[in-house]
Amino acid sequence: MGTRRRHTPEQIIRKLREGERLVGLGQGLAEVCKQSEISEPTWHRWVAQYGGMKADDAKRLKESEREHARLKKTVADQLLDIDMLKELNPGNW
Repeated sequence: MGTRRRHTPEQIIRKLREGERLVGLGQGLAEVCKQSEISEPTWHRWVAQYGGMKADDAKRLKESEREHARLKKTVADQLLDIDMLKELNPGNW
């Protein structure tokens, strides 16, 4: 294929909708993927991940994933702080 490039959820959903329309008109999936400049495995991954979503649904999903990652990092940071405090003051634990 070419260089990897990131697509926004909105771009992915737009490409899926257009691709589904073309497949519905009888165009082969290989040709649809070629026109969309994506591989067939990417197409299938996107359908599994975003199939049936509207652009705003995908946007909310991505925002939730970012918030989840942020919260996981916060918890990890707090656990490190606790471990450091235990090392500095072992008698109080």
